[in-house]
Amino acid sequence: MEFFRKQIGALCFYGIFIYSLNAQVYEGFVLYTPQQFGEGGNPDTIRGGTTYMMTNDQDIIHTWSHTRGPASMPYLLQDSLMIYPYRVPYPTMENGGVGGGVQLVSWDGTILWDYIVSNETYQHHHDVEPMPNGNILMLAWERKTASEAYTFGRQTINNPLNQMWSEAIFEIEPIGSNSGNIVWEWHLWDHLIQDVDSSLMNYGIIAEHPELMNINSGDVGNPGGPGGAHADWMHFNAIDYNEHLDQIVVSSRTQCEIYIIDHSTTTPEAASHAGGASGKGGDFLYRWGNPQVYDMGNASDKILNHQHGANWIPIAYPGAGHILLFNNDHTDSSSAVLEIIAPVDEEGNYYIDTNQPFGPGSWEWIHTGDYHTQMQGGAFRLQNGNTFVSIAEFGYLFEVTLEGEMVWEYQYDGNDQIPRAQKYSLDYLNQINELTINIHYLQNWNLVGIPVIVENPDVENVFPESIDGTLYSFDGNYILENSLTQGMGYWLRFPAEGSIEITGLSIDEITVTLYSGWNLITGISFSIGVNNIDDPNNLIIPETVYGYDGGYSEIQIIEPGKGYWIRSAGTGDIILSD
Repeated sequence: MEFFRKQIGALCFYGIFIYSLNAQVYEGFVLYTPQQFGEGGNPDTIRGGTTYMMTNDQDIIHTWSHTRGPASMPYLLQDSLMIYPYRVPYPTMENGGVGGGVQLVSWDGTILWDYIVSNETYQHHHDVEPMPNGNILMLAWERKTASEAYTFGRQTINNPLNQMWSEAIFEIEPIGSNSGNIVWEWHLWDHLIQDVDSSLMNYGIIAEHPELMNINSGDVGNPGGPGGAHADWMHFNAIDYNEHLDQIVVSSRTQCEIYIIDHSTTTPEAASHAGGASGKGGDFLYRWGNPQVYDMGNASDKILNHQHGANWIPIAYPGAGHILLFNNDHTDSSSAVLEIIAPVDEEGNYYIDTNQPFGPGSWEWIHTGDYHTQMQGGAFRLQNGNTFVSIAEFGYLFEVTLEGEMVWEYQYDGNDQIPRAQKYSLDYLNQINELTINIHYLQNWNLVGIPVIVENPDVENVFPESIDGTLYSFDGNYILENSLTQGMGYWLRFPAEGSIEITGLSIDEITVTLYSGWNLITGISFSIGVNNIDDPNNLIIPETVYGYDGGYSEIQIIEPGKGYWIRSAGTGDIILSD
């Protein structure tokens, strides 16, 4: 596993940076899975992966190991289970974002359910979406032959495979350990229009039917695309579900549009132009980003360019009901996060002016800067109004306020990309992984540490009975601190002997960087033996781990909530784990 290298010697400055902005940074943890850059479906190139859970302090507190790399990003459920879309060998469609499988994984890494969609007709790709009912929405390419495409009015098939891969959406009810029941499905192929052959049944005037997709819009793959030769037409790359509206939004990279679909339909209604709460069946309720695709604009009206990550802002969040998008090629050299207000009423009906494209004409909010990626990327609104952004190609994550101020950032130190990542609140897991730890302290000076992840790590919150202005870290010199960081040990003074109960999310693994000489560290949420510390570079000098209990003594057990001196022969990482 690769872990973030925590530089203890620099934590004085770093801690000031993080917590001087504490009121603005959203208190939570980040979930991400690095992906090998340019990884396709070839079984010789598909490798395993690791999903990381990381704190604001950039400490890795939990990991999941996978035998196959990610198709996009994982989703953490509130019962601590994780939905993991992954890549399979020998995919039918070899293209960027190819997947094939989705797993339900427990907190300890056990695979509870493993479902594959990868055959001659369908190929899962990119994204999935967990639903409130426990089902999973899945994007899938749908193979059509050139003959089928020509029958529906397609004029050219410009790829060497002589195929045209359309799109489908499946709602899958997990069954057993590796089976699934498709309880609802939608196919783009049921909602096409063309204006070149009046003898065909799907003939019509494109501009008069924005609810349908022009089958002649755009290319159908090319030999130089991601993954080599392919027949990708729409390249859906993200899916999100709105429970309040019972609608689905998807993003098409190649068409530079997003589409909203009525999920309240039955499967037969979803294949038609009537039914469901909207009365429009499976036709588009709304589309935005590139009105020239449906002949209601030209190149100057195009706003989106190869976007990813369309999602609704949740209820009770700033901007609730608006849609966030990551516009990869906002300009030739920069990406941008856009927030738009779709023209929708309380019943979920979208309106469009006569002879006009769907609005809005511009965005409600934008953030752009010195960043650009062509490979995935995404953005999510946080509950405090900040926006969490993933720059996939460079493994760069950051958080910005609505005023555009960057308050947190992280640069992955490997060579992989991070397709998309999410940040969850500290209480997201419904206290399933919470611990309460009792820490005893003496009158006067104590060596302490923080054994769990808490919402507020300030010393007056964690140790309210301590004496103000007595929290000190050590980096060769003693440094006065205001808050505690996982993995660091501190001196702290108390006016009287006592104990404190600290409740928070458990830490079952942490990586600490030691520097030559003496270091002050702390452990995880559980007692571990000194001999069980993973020390691959043999940094720890034998018999130099000391605790303090009114006096120094060599110790063999590192207990949660206590601080310890440890002497290192050089600079490098040690890993403390349960």
